[in-house]
Amino acid sequence: MNSINIAEKLSLFSDYLNPRIIGELNGQQVKAVKLKGEFIWHQHDNEDELFMVIKGTLSMHFRDKIVEVKEGEFIIVPRGVEHKPAAAEEVHMLLFEPATTLNTGNVENEFTKEILQKI
Repeated sequence: MNSINIAEKLSLFSDYLNPRIIGELNGQQVKAVKLKGEFIWHQHDNEDELFMVIKGTLSMHFRDKIVEVKEGEFIIVPRGVEHKPAAAEEVHMLLFEPATTLNTGNVENEFTKEILQKI
């Protein structure tokens, strides 16, 4: 049992759209990820996702609106809701989601990360 320094974990990598596992509890994973630009439209049929912004601003696109999520804020995307994360400038985030969650949900393409690194 040790404390986790989020800024330190985020400083260990510079690539985008490649989540790293920084903690696990009760079948859930805490993932650190950086994003710049747009991800893809997708949904998770069986899992809710929590996106917590550590640095920057996340634009969470839904088919009917865009929600801006700023530093110190989070958004929960319920299972089955189509969404597309985007960021005009680099954003640092934590993701809280079941360990079974595939980052691209119901879509498999070049962004899909089936095996995540633990840091």
